[in-house]
Amino acid sequence: MIYDTIIIGGGPTGSSAAIYAARKQMKAVLITEEFGGQSVVSNDIDNWIGDVRLSGFELAQKFEKHVKAQEGLEIITGDRATEITKVDSDTSYPVYQVTTGSGKVFQAKTLILGMGAHRKKLGIPGEEEFNAKGVAYCATCDAPFFGGMKVAVVGGGNAGLESAWDLCAYADEVYLFNRSGALKGDPATAERVKAHEKFKGVLYNTVVTEVYGEGMVKGVKWKNTETGETGDMELQGLFIEIGSAPNSGMVADLVELNAYNEVVIDHKYSSTSAPGIFAAGDLTDEAYKQNNISAGDAVKAALSAYTYVSELENEKHK
Repeated sequence: MIYDTIIIGGGPTGSSAAIYAARKQMKAVLITEEFGGQSVVSNDIDNWIGDVRLSGFELAQKFEKHVKAQEGLEIITGDRATEITKVDSDTSYPVYQVTTGSGKVFQAKTLILGMGAHRKKLGIPGEEEFNAKGVAYCATCDAPFFGGMKVAVVGGGNAGLESAWDLCAYADEVYLFNRSGALKGDPATAERVKAHEKFKGVLYNTVVTEVYGEGMVKGVKWKNTETGETGDMELQGLFIEIGSAPNSGMVADLVELNAYNEVVIDHKYSSTSAPGIFAAGDLTDEAYKQNNISAGDAVKAALSAYTYVSELENEKHK
């Protein structure tokens, strides 16, 4: 069977696209390992339109409930897309094939890509060795394990600031390493963090160069990129919050990517360089990586996919 569309991902992009595809009565299948996307680990989300405040888990539950309420939509959960190819066909339009980790194979006239992004790593000595032994990537998940300890966060964006705030509720001392001379996160969030009694300061123009310890993290080495000064900070926890990288590897040979490996889209229609492939969310070159924007761009992707399929049908009946 050839579907009208295959939707990949269960975050705001995939969930939104699936709902609109179903409402348009497209023959659609959604493939996702789980619902929620990157925000599933957040304790407090206060900018999702329609909810003053909710957790990432609650948002994921809302996505799942809404998607599963759609009639005619096929949903594959607990599985993930592992390969995307263009297949030979006798049709006048491209046919795309998605293979999952469990070996399921699906083909469709269109794809809606919502694979999102993954957290970046520093790539320094000791980072992998002490992963889950003091090195962490999610303060929301792991902050309670660092009660009464001295910890530091790497990253001066919103993710870094929010992690520092979460850690202030548990750790005795919280520091922040920022590679530039100014924080990039929301000023209001920055001021709130700086005012907390547990927050001990920002090390500007400073990068962490090594993590060391014995079984567990005991400290980090750092370098000031302006002065060349180096130093050592004893601590028990290091939280790395330096952004994310798009999960675009599966489509690198199918669609245009930019220098950051983001899928390049026409922002009017959420279309890519390949006919029949649409994309939205953190996977793309959208400037603002926000849940609300991902959902909105996914609506455009779904409606564009519907228009594309409708035009194929019109051509067939001419």
